[in-house]
Amino acid sequence: MRRILLTLASAVLMHFGTGLHPVWWLTWLAPLPVLFLARQAGRGTAFAAGTLVWLAGQAQMWPYFTGSLEMPPALAAALIAGPALCYGAGVLLFRTLLVRGRGLLAASALPAVWVTTEYVMNLAGPHGAWWSLAYTQADLLPVLQTASVTGVWGITFLLLFVPASIAVLRPRAAVVSGVLVALTLGHGLLRLATPADTAGRKVALVATDDSQDVLHRYGEAVDDAAAHGAEVVVLPEKVFRTADLPFARPGVEVVAGIAMETNSAVSYPSGVRYDKHHMIPGVEGRFRPGTGLAFLDGHRLGLIICKDLDFPGLVRQYGKAGAAALLAPAWDFDQDAWLHSRMAVVRGVENGLAVARAAREGLLTVSDDRGRILAEGHSAKTGMTGMTTVTAALPRQGSATLYTALGDWAAWASAGLLLLALGALTRTKPSGSVSENPAGDTVMSLSTPS
Repeated sequence: MRRILLTLASAVLMHFGTGLHPVWWLTWLAPLPVLFLARQAGRGTAFAAGTLVWLAGQAQMWPYFTGSLEMPPALAAALIAGPALCYGAGVLLFRTLLVRGRGLLAASALPAVWVTTEYVMNLAGPHGAWWSLAYTQADLLPVLQTASVTGVWGITFLLLFVPASIAVLRPRAAVVSGVLVALTLGHGLLRLATPADTAGRKVALVATDDSQDVLHRYGEAVDDAAAHGAEVVVLPEKVFRTADLPFARPGVEVVAGIAMETNSAVSYPSGVRYDKHHMIPGVEGRFRPGTGLAFLDGHRLGLIICKDLDFPGLVRQYGKAGAAALLAPAWDFDQDAWLHSRMAVVRGVENGLAVARAAREGLLTVSDDRGRILAEGHSAKTGMTGMTTVTAALPRQGSATLYTALGDWAAWASAGLLLLALGALTRTKPSGSVSENPAGDTVMSLSTPS
């Protein structure tokens, strides 16, 4: 019964600490019960419990995958079950290393397994870093600043290492964990002490979920934004089906989403065009993907579209090019509005960029290079004009980050740590006595903490 309760506790915490609307502080607690279970369970029980925790926690994503994203059920099942097996393997590796007296490596095992899993899915799958646990911390700004050094990979590692270091009950692991948390918070608070750069051009984001008479209504909204001082106006993704639009306003650049043979962001009157690189499989199969970057105002403002912000490597190219902000037409699925907007925010923190993202069926969000939300509104909450408009000032220049310079070093370091942990299995033997309980499970009596 105790094992069932511990597994259930982790599953419930995982359910509420992840998904489309995560409670950030529950994410830190979710691994604890199942890791305490693994301390005294047999190999099969530890693996099964870890796998079930992830399956139960992520079952909530099934309607989103099969409904909103129109995934085939077999693919949706694989995207839930595959990571669940990896999570179970991480719990098993934690248990095995702990039995063999390798407390610090045991605490590193689950985070190393999971970061490596996230990174492989980022490289090999069509959804980039969509799966990262790091987005759960997007509103916890001191922790979010870690992305400027490590990308999402460092945040994910920390999210799992801290509870694992508690579960091993080893002084050395606790000290290392405490130092990492102190460095994370110190670095984050230091970065947040720098005020937002709002001395650049004024941007307005305009969107509505209503598809009636959009050309006329968006034209009026652009005029209104210009009258209130906007120098750049961003409209949502796939608003129009032709690039021949009458958006020529003196002193105003209008970025609109155009659905042609490509899914494009076209800027008026400059004519600069960005073609979306990464399509939603199935939903956007008819579009030809783009390959290049696009800039306005020299290289200060970059154009990008919705899902492309899920790919750290693509956004990093804008950071390396010296962009100060990204202008992003977008189209969400309403229920994923918060999560998808925060993915864009995290990309900005990684590369020292402000992000101005205008989504229909989602949020209109302007964030600075520290992830602070400068302006936000929902496309469904329109005013008397039938449009949602938010405005903010963009930065004059970007801020260089270590992540932009070094890339995914933290993901590779986690993969190396995983190899080290696996190698340790061949060099060490269990350090405690092993016996069978009445139920037939293997139970460990661990030796004195090292």
